[in-house]
Amino acid sequence: MITAIIGRKLDMTQIFAGDGAAYPVTLVQAGPCTVTQVKTVEKDGYSALQVGFGTKKPKSVTRPVKGHLDKVGKGYFEVLREIPARNASEHNPGDQVLADIFQIGDRVDIIGKSKGKGYAGTIKRWRFGRGPSAHGSKNIREPGSTGMATYPGRVIKGKKMPGQKGNKRTTVLNLRIVDVLPENNLLLVHGAVPGAKNGIVIVRKTNRAK
Repeated sequence: MITAIIGRKLDMTQIFAGDGAAYPVTLVQAGPCTVTQVKTVEKDGYSALQVGFGTKKPKSVTRPVKGHLDKVGKGYFEVLREIPARNASEHNPGDQVLADIFQIGDRVDIIGKSKGKGYAGTIKRWRFGRGPSAHGSKNIREPGSTGMATYPGRVIKGKKMPGQKGNKRTTVLNLRIVDVLPENNLLLVHGAVPGAKNGIVIVRKTNRAK
């Protein structure tokens, strides 16, 4: 049983339910993906499938990857990822993974890379409060004290500080699939999905159903 697929975030829109309520949804192109390698418990110690999504020009593929994909004979892929699959040995290289593995009402987790916001201070990055803005104040947007004068006399590891905001792997949990269009490999997911338009995402069935 396959529980995940590689996709691409396309756009956001809204749909209207039968009662007239409007729901914000994200359009996700889920597949088609091609199985490029089968991982089994006997050989690899775990059960999974390596799948490819999208297309890539042969001149842009490294020779080791090209040799690996030539064994499948289905072309070269933009993205290669492993997805969990129970009884992976039931599948073969070259098999297709399509959007029809999901149904309306399924709960999914979606993994993507968040939009990069550049270098940001603590107010924007961590929602710190402002300091006093009266005449003579010098710490209106500064984070304040970061260490201590006595033991241990240093900045504790993990302290919230200014730095890079966004552009990191992000997972949004327990989103609901509103509609599935298998003929177009489209999923309509209720809510927002991490990343920019055309960003690569992984959609997996959640075990955190409400």
